[in-house]
Amino acid sequence: MADTLFEKTFHTIDTDTALTLAGINDENLKLIEDGLGVTIAPFGQEMRISGSEGAVNLTYNLLQQMLQLLGQGIRLAPQDVVSAVKMAQKGTLEYFGDLYTETLIKDAKGQAVRVKNFGQRQYINAIRHNDITFGIGPAGTGKTYLAVVMAVSALKEGVVDRIILTRPAVEAGENLGFLPGDLKEKVDPYLRPVYDALYAVLGKEHTDRLMDRGVIEIAPLAYMRGRTLENAFAILDEAQNTTQAQMKMFLTRLGFGSKMIVNGDITQIDLPNNAKSGLIQAQKILQHVKGIEFTEFSAQDVVRNPVVARIIDAYGQNA
Repeated sequence: MADTLFEKTFHTIDTDTALTLAGINDENLKLIEDGLGVTIAPFGQEMRISGSEGAVNLTYNLLQQMLQLLGQGIRLAPQDVVSAVKMAQKGTLEYFGDLYTETLIKDAKGQAVRVKNFGQRQYINAIRHNDITFGIGPAGTGKTYLAVVMAVSALKEGVVDRIILTRPAVEAGENLGFLPGDLKEKVDPYLRPVYDALYAVLGKEHTDRLMDRGVIEIAPLAYMRGRTLENAFAILDEAQNTTQAQMKMFLTRLGFGSKMIVNGDITQIDLPNNAKSGLIQAQKILQHVKGIEFTEFSAQDVVRNPVVARIIDAYGQNA
């Protein structure tokens, strides 16, 4: 027997508020409908919600939370709605508003950067309270972007003097010699996600100026040997493609006044068959080392289009 259709009407202050809540082309409402299995029909300043009673009540509460945030002057993007839907699904919707109580930094456009879900909040807290933080999980969970945000924040506050970005290039061996150009030109294609994050937070011109001054440094993993990183914020991205020796080498570069973030996705290892991932080894042997913390993200922490999380889950189930 099919569930009895239940309806409830959500009221906003005025039509403009309703339009803002709905998003461009009703994108926000479509995300809620898709995630919670309801139908939302907007009429002027009202929204008629229909579906199962539980889903309708959950949707009503979600819209109420969103409306409160709009009333506080907080602009909600589709990514925020996705986070709200996921929290509703998990039964943690009451904490959705708490995500917006703190601004990490203002981006290049002057927009506030905040955490999008509980996983990201754990990650940020780990970075603040530890010398080395590992972020492990699928793409789209915000690991790289938030690492850059925290690095830029530390730089602006004078906590560190420079930012160092590194990533394994051309699989495990970092065979950069055959690529054209100087060292920066060889490595740049592999650091594009990090550059995108820097440009989003600082703007391209400011980023380029800091790189010219050496405040932001691109350091291929193979070139980190023999160095000690003092008063620096170092980010190792795509760490699943480091060998065990490379991972140990990187972690032991940590100097005084420095922080390290190591990000990777252990389901996307591109190392040759005879090489073992340094990230997997670190996850096993460093879990209880003081000053090091691991934050593990899942498909539910993905803040991209909801279908991305479903793709990740589907591949995980058929691995």
